[in-house]
Amino acid sequence: MLRSRISAFVSARPAAPTGVGGGLLSARELAVAWVVVVLIAVPAWVLTIGQARGMGVEPGTMGMALPLFLLLWVTMMAAMMLPSMAPVALTWVRGIGRQSSGWIRAARTVGFVGGYLLVWTAFGLLAYAALALTGGLVEDHPTAGRWIGSVAFLLAGLYQLGPLKNVCLRHCRDPLGHLVRYAGFRRPARDFRVGVHHGAYCVGCCAGLMVVFVPLGVMNVAAMAALALVIFVEKLWSRGVLLSGVVGVAFLVLAVLAPFQDWMLPGLQEAVPSMDGM
Repeated sequence: MLRSRISAFVSARPAAPTGVGGGLLSARELAVAWVVVVLIAVPAWVLTIGQARGMGVEPGTMGMALPLFLLLWVTMMAAMMLPSMAPVALTWVRGIGRQSSGWIRAARTVGFVGGYLLVWTAFGLLAYAALALTGGLVEDHPTAGRWIGSVAFLLAGLYQLGPLKNVCLRHCRDPLGHLVRYAGFRRPARDFRVGVHHGAYCVGCCAGLMVVFVPLGVMNVAAMAALALVIFVEKLWSRGVLLSGVVGVAFLVLAVLAPFQDWMLPGLQEAVPSMDGM
């Protein structure tokens, strides 16, 4: 029954006759959608890299106030997460376009995007607190950075291999399953709830990976790019679950090596020169 409802949702025509019925995403719509993703993700990467170039890699929050940190955090998440969450998001937004038009369509789309970003903003608050705590510890006890880094890699590895990661990853790897469940959500604020729900599972998929920003540095561009690639492949590759386990084991190895290899912990060391000064 729910599958028939989602089929009706994504194929329904809007109040104003601007759509074409049938299917989830046609080849043309898919191509246009990915162009839109690129047009959003690329500027987000440019802004993130530009900010990182001027800040370098330092422990903790690097002196950023919470509002600035959250602004940069949301921009980072848009750059890193958008490609991997695009299939579900684009199909849902297409369904909104088939059911409504004008300001109603815009409001529903904003509700969906707002719900998704709200979850990542809330997670950003936790990240800020963790970075502030670890940065303070490193400032007071410089040698503590080795053990903080080891614990961070250990937690990340265990999470990658744990049951919560598997549950969230399975959810994110099944777009149709997403939409079937979301079609059963009741109004009002259904689109906002869908954004929150999808964002929560996205956070669940990536929480372990985000932990390694503590030892690697929150503005470490190389780490951002590597983690974004892992997130993308985990969710969209047929063997993404296997990759998740391999990354988890790698983190456990790093946890063992971290106390003896300071170079592995750039985010827990003295500030390094920014790229502009090189």
